[in-house]
Amino acid sequence: MELFNSAMQLDLPSADITYHPNFMAPDKASKFFNHLVDQVPWRQDNITVFGKTHPQPRLTALYGMYGKTYSYSGITMKPLEFTPDLLALKNELDQLAQTTFTTCLLNYYRDGKDSNGWHSDDEKELGTNPIIASVSLGAERFFQLRNKKTKKTKKKLLLQNGSLLIMKGETQHFWQHQIPKTAKSIGGRINLTFRVIR
Repeated sequence: MELFNSAMQLDLPSADITYHPNFMAPDKASKFFNHLVDQVPWRQDNITVFGKTHPQPRLTALYGMYGKTYSYSGITMKPLEFTPDLLALKNELDQLAQTTFTTCLLNYYRDGKDSNGWHSDDEKELGTNPIIASVSLGAERFFQLRNKKTKKTKKKLLLQNGSLLIMKGETQHFWQHQIPKTAKSIGGRINLTFRVIR
């Protein structure tokens, strides 16, 4: 599926991040996006940040193996069983990343008002140096990275339809990432973040 010669390694200290802009053909990615919008039982949980509780600014769903739950920001999600389409994608990513992903967290950004604030994927269930494979479908959105210590944004990347971003090694120890809001009138975006729950 992927054009391997298009992979790009991000030049950031204490990070191991690879971007594959052409992982999935745009027409296939768009069809998959529409399928997921219609078929996934999306949920919107309340999230507590700095003592204030409000609806999470995006919709989510969790699929996984072995019934292992995933918890973040006071939210605990119980996984649904992988669908055939998600399992096929998981198997392909397993080979590419040379690991065995157990879980996929889906985020549905309905428009530019939906977002995901600064965070690291460093929950204890993910282990010491987690590997995260994130497939983007639908509208392009900016992905920002900043150093945990300096809090300065060091990299901004436009994630295109059908792209794949892989973060591994010590990345989550030293870097935070976010999908910021945008005032632009844009369509929906889904990202599928595959991970290993220990």
